Amino acid sequence: MPERMGKYWLMIATLGFVWGGTFPLIKIALEGITPFWLAAGRIGFAALLLGAIWGWRGFTLFKGAASWPAVLIIGLFSTALPFMLINWGQQHVSAGFTGLSMAAIPLMVLPLAHVFIPGEQMVLRRVFGFVIGFIGVAILIGGKAFESSSSELELLGRLACLSAAGCYAMSSILTRRLPPVDPVGLAAVLLVIGTAIILPVAWTVEGPPVIPEGQTLAVIALLGLIPTAAANLLRVIVVREAGPTFMTLTNYQVPVWAVLLGAVFLGEALPASMLWAMALILSGLCISQWGALTRLFGKTQK
Repeated sequence: MPERMGKYWLMIATLGFVWGGTFPLIKIALEGITPFWLAAGRIGFAALLLGAIWGWRGFTLFKGAASWPAVLIIGLFSTALPFMLINWGQQHVSAGFTGLSMAAIPLMVLPLAHVFIPGEQMVLRRVFGFVIGFIGVAILIGGKAFESSSSELELLGRLACLSAAGCYAMSSILTRRLPPVDPVGLAAVLLVIGTAIILPVAWTVEGPPVIPEGQTLAVIALLGLIPTAAANLLRVIVVREAGPTFMTLTNYQVPVWAVLLGAVFLGEALPASMLWAMALILSGLCISQWGALTRLFGKTQK
C-alpha cells in the first residue's frame, strides 16, 4: 500500500501543476474564440486523442456489469457542463474568484463522500485539515478573489464558477461508485459524451464556428492534449483507486502553481502572503491525509 500511495501522490502533484497553468491559457484562448467553442474544441480534441488510444486497446469499457446511465451523467458533470460554466463565468468574474471556487471543491466532496462512499467518513481531523487548506488558498489569492469585475453579469458569473465546482464534486462521487471499468476507456467515453453534448450547445448559443488564428488553435490543442486528455485520464485513475476525497487535494495545489508559474513565466510579483499561505495549505493537506502519509512512509497511524 505505501508504494501505491506514493504513485497517487505523484499523480495529484502532476495534476496540480498542470491545472495550475490552465487558467492563463484559457484567458489567452478566449481572446481568439468564444467560450463555448473553446470548450468544444478542447474537449473534442481530447476525445479524439483518447478515443484513438482506447480503440487501439480494443474499446473495452466495463469489466462486468454495465452502468451506462451513470456514465452519461458523469460525462455531463465532469467535462461539458463545468467547462461551459467556467469559460462563460471567467468573462464576468476575476481570475481570483475562479481559483477560490475550485478550491471549494474539497469542502463540497467531504459531505457527499461521507454519505455515498464507504470508508470516506467526514471525520473531524479531515474536515479541520480541508478548512485550513481552504483558508490558505483564500490568503494566497487575497482580496483579488472578491474584487468586482464591474460586469453586469458578475453575480451570475460567480454562480457559474461555483456550479462548476459542484459539478466536479458530484462527478467524482459518481465515478468512484461505478462498477469495474477500464480507466482509459472511461476517460475516453466521458470526453466523447462531453463533446456530443457541447457541440450542439455551442452551435445554438454562439452560432457556427469561426476558424481562429494559428496561435489560438495551438493553445486549444495544448489545452486538449495536456490538461484535458492526459489530466482526465489521471483524474479517473486517482478517483477510482484512491478515492474522491484524496483527489480533491489537487484543488489546493492549483492556486499555488498558478501563482508560481505566473511569477516565473509572466513576471508577476509574488504576494507577500505566499509563505504563510503555503504553510497553511501544506498543514491542511498533512492533517487531512495523515493516515495516507503515515502509510506512505511506512509508519503506524496513531
